[in-house]
Amino acid sequence: MDVTPLIRKGSQVIQSYANGVFKVSGVRYDHALLVSVDEAAPWDIGDITDIADLNLQHFSSLIERSEHIDVVLLGCGKTMTFILPALRAELKKSGISVDVMDTGAACRTYNVLMAEGRRVVCALLTA
Repeated sequence: MDVTPLIRKGSQVIQSYANGVFKVSGVRYDHALLVSVDEAAPWDIGDITDIADLNLQHFSSLIERSEHIDVVLLGCGKTMTFILPALRAELKKSGISVDVMDTGAACRTYNVLMAEGRRVVCALLTA
């Protein structure tokens, strides 16, 4: 029995991550990245690599389309770190639910949820 999930043609699949470099659907990225089923795009956060330096403005493009997103998976590097409680509250108030995890877990979880048809975005730091 084949249990490989069917993935819609053209969907963005995170293939690998190592040393701050991501490979998404055959394309290499070496900067902070937002990945959704439809696109992989630079995450405009400047040179931030520490989750503690993120603020609400860094999530503005996601807030603008929050009604089309079920969950944002925030990959924060090799070690899981929490976002500040005040930022989490502001994001929730703006319609964004964020699950923070190490980057490897965020990439794997994104692929599973995307394959299930969930409206998921993976926000990846290069740390």
